[in-house]
Amino acid sequence: MKSYRLLLFALAALLLSACNMTLAADVTPPPNYASPTPPPTLGALYPSNAPNVQNGEKIYAEKCAACHGETGLGDGAQSKDLPVPVAPFGLPEFAQKASLAEWYAVVTQGRIERFMPPFASLDAQERWDVVSYVSTLHTDAAEIELGKKLFDENCADCASAFADLQTMSALSENDLVAIARSGKGNLPAFGKNLSDEEARAAAAYVRTLIFAPPSAPAADSTPEPSASPNQPSADETVATVKGRVVNKTGEALPANLRVTLRVFEHGVNAAGDISELPQSTASVNADGEYAFNVALVADRIYLAEVEADGVSYQTNFVSAVAGDAEITLSDLVVYSVTSDLSGLKIDSVAVHFDYADADNLSVFVVYLLKNAGEKTIRVKLDGANQEIPFLKAPNDAKLLGYQQTQDGAALVGTKEQDGFFIPPSEETYGLIVFSNLPRSDKMEFSQRFLLPVGNGQIFLPKGVSAKGEQIADNGLIPLQDSSGKNLEYQTYSFGALSADSTLTFSLKGKPSAKSATADWTQNQGMIFGAGALGLALIGVGVFMYLRDRKQTADEDEDDESARFADDESVMDAIIALDDLHRHKKIADDVYKKRRAELTDLLKKNGA
Repeated sequence: MKSYRLLLFALAALLLSACNMTLAADVTPPPNYASPTPPPTLGALYPSNAPNVQNGEKIYAEKCAACHGETGLGDGAQSKDLPVPVAPFGLPEFAQKASLAEWYAVVTQGRIERFMPPFASLDAQERWDVVSYVSTLHTDAAEIELGKKLFDENCADCASAFADLQTMSALSENDLVAIARSGKGNLPAFGKNLSDEEARAAAAYVRTLIFAPPSAPAADSTPEPSASPNQPSADETVATVKGRVVNKTGEALPANLRVTLRVFEHGVNAAGDISELPQSTASVNADGEYAFNVALVADRIYLAEVEADGVSYQTNFVSAVAGDAEITLSDLVVYSVTSDLSGLKIDSVAVHFDYADADNLSVFVVYLLKNAGEKTIRVKLDGANQEIPFLKAPNDAKLLGYQQTQDGAALVGTKEQDGFFIPPSEETYGLIVFSNLPRSDKMEFSQRFLLPVGNGQIFLPKGVSAKGEQIADNGLIPLQDSSGKNLEYQTYSFGALSADSTLTFSLKGKPSAKSATADWTQNQGMIFGAGALGLALIGVGVFMYLRDRKQTADEDEDDESARFADDESVMDAIIALDDLHRHKKIADDVYKKRRAELTDLLKKNGA
């Protein structure tokens, strides 16, 4: 059971990671990274064969949609984890400026400064296929049909002039509109009298003249349920993964709503790493039901997700069992969205005090939150420090950061990276607020709660006592540190508090032993455990980074190399560091020093 829980925690971290986690060998380097090997060469800036848009669509779903989104609007599920906006080439005003050759160069060589890797895993023709498919995302069948009609009426005998692969690859759609008006070289002007809308439609159609004709579908080629990219091999069986979307928005769902199936495989190497297989999508029928045909492999993990009103809802994880013919996922319940926090309450609070630092008293306040309403609550982070508006640090304390707990429901990040969503759930949402207070042997503690609180507990190392009218002494209990040693902690409890109440008590004494500092992450049953909320919210591990900063500075080069065994590990560390700095969680001097150290290590690894 323990190993299974660890697997799910690892999987949750993978779901929160950036786009390079879905690209297999296509690794996304950090900003300013100088590759030890030259970038891929471009070759001819036109395809040797007519691009196959159908093949390009498959490649796009596997390699690109996770970041760029299904329709190319830059809103893929993992785009929120990147520190830069993702190119929205599904927008006409963006797509009409670009030529196929320009996009081919980007896919081939990457744009490192925009976290776009070079796709060495695709051959040249596949890259032309996928950029050709991308060029169709800003238009639709009706516009293409109109463009064909206008072109046939005005240029019936000149189609061959627009079929040259080299010429057409170098032209943007804006260029084609201009050519339709005025002509260029051997390309005739055929649309002098067309309106702007008609000229755009004609240009969009002319682009398709260099595409390979679509292959005819087989008579029974429309699968029901939807076919997954994870097709079975000769020694695999087929299972149906199904579920339903439950609509609690109070309004009709979009007619074209689609569900995405995500499949994960663990144990792909000796380290037990997890990899994500290609995603697939299926339509939702009138009853809210959806289904996929998948290759059944024991222990693969399945989940489905759907996006509604900007919120991505996910099912629970289900692990396949040998012999399964059908896998039913939990309901995907979608809700309307509100910014009203009145439906949110704090079920319980746990306040922990750490006396490890001689100058500062570290305070961990663990909140278990509940949204028992019928709407998803949108929380927008406040100010430059990205503070959660309804969770305050103790009075006179320095706020260090936040983390989500491992257990309970998962928060959903916003696409704008300016906050998160709290969907209704029977489970609680766990958040930890980290802060520091100036330390003394006798001090007053005061904590304001903006939301109503059900109850709470206080944990102090043995030798320190608390006193206040709102708290009750519960005696000593054992907690385990990271080495497995039991340490005694003094505990107190307090009852329900109304919204905008303040908890106050005095602290007195010193810990009885210098080592009396438990590893809170080892006491998940007692104090809910520390997990990872992901880069999209407020940065992973900010408190532990700040606390261990002095230790990190003292590590020697051998230890550093051991912790970062490969370039990917170093790049992940740089990306996380950049995110912390962007959210102003690290001072400029510390950030520059640490980034320089990591960059030097990256260069040494590539030497």
